[in-house]
Amino acid sequence: MQIIWYFKQFLKVIRDKKVTRLLFLTSIIILIGTVSIVHFEKGLNHNINNVFDGLWWSFVTITTVGYGDIFPITVKGRIIAMFLMLTGIGLLGMFTATIATIFVEEKIKREMGLQRLTEIKDHTIICGWNYKASEIIKEIRANSTTKDTPIILIADSIDAKPVDDEYLEFIKGSVDEDTLNRANLKKAKNIIILADERLEPHLRDAQTILTALTVETLNPDVYTCVDIVNPANVSHCRRAKADEIIVSGEFSTKLLVRSAIYHGISKFIDELLSSRYGTELLKITTPNHMVGKSFMELFTEMKKIHNAIVVAVQSADGKVFISNPPSDYKVGEGDNLILIADNTFQQPI
Repeated sequence: MQIIWYFKQFLKVIRDKKVTRLLFLTSIIILIGTVSIVHFEKGLNHNINNVFDGLWWSFVTITTVGYGDIFPITVKGRIIAMFLMLTGIGLLGMFTATIATIFVEEKIKREMGLQRLTEIKDHTIICGWNYKASEIIKEIRANSTTKDTPIILIADSIDAKPVDDEYLEFIKGSVDEDTLNRANLKKAKNIIILADERLEPHLRDAQTILTALTVETLNPDVYTCVDIVNPANVSHCRRAKADEIIVSGEFSTKLLVRSAIYHGISKFIDELLSSRYGTELLKITTPNHMVGKSFMELFTEMKKIHNAIVVAVQSADGKVFISNPPSDYKVGEGDNLILIADNTFQQPI
């Protein structure tokens, strides 16, 4: 990703007006040097017989390389040589300073989140920075299928990229249409909208829902996950066309109750929801050869051959989840399987 960035910066440098003017000025000086040296040296200097010899000498001289294979022997030719040498030193210094300045400025802009990241695609956008965002990034990187996924973090509460991550980009600003376009939302795969904990509780969900509406307007195809505080706002999020709605307080409350009844279950749930412990929850498309089989046949084969436990089936349209289906339940084409497996699991064909 860094190599691609530097290549794009190089192309941007070439198109920069300052660099273009320097290249034009250099070309004019090389042309003058070529014409002059050929005019003064041809017929007197056996090393300079044509325009190409003069052009070669001009390039070597102005870049201060000085191979010494061609050199002027006339006074006028040597005066031209001194002019090109002095000019070459000045131009080289100007080129170095200009290019370094452009690269440094672009690097600073990128680190401070001031750039437009139109070259990134199939990425995940995270809106908001807090401890949840930090954990989300860690989990994405811990998962074998998403460890190299590009992530763009949008936040106005920080001034620079908060994590040293090669595949993480940062955009400074509030989550509005312009900022989302700078994050190349139209080519994003997923977006996670976190509740802004700096706001009053009754305002957090309102901003989250507004952001979801903006996202769905700009790109209805992106998969939108929202984090809300009040369960009463779930219906509003659904109307905003959010694909996944997580009620933070409600989920933790249910887990607390289960932990009080069944001691230690929170650790089990934590391990299932994380990619950092070796075993995790996965979703796969039903393999072709398993379509039409009973759930018991499918369950037995997945455990015996792949050491995976199927715990639920999701209908092909994604609207129905069946947890712990009956043994004779027939799995249909396009259905998805929810399973518990280790993080080395490979999707069977």
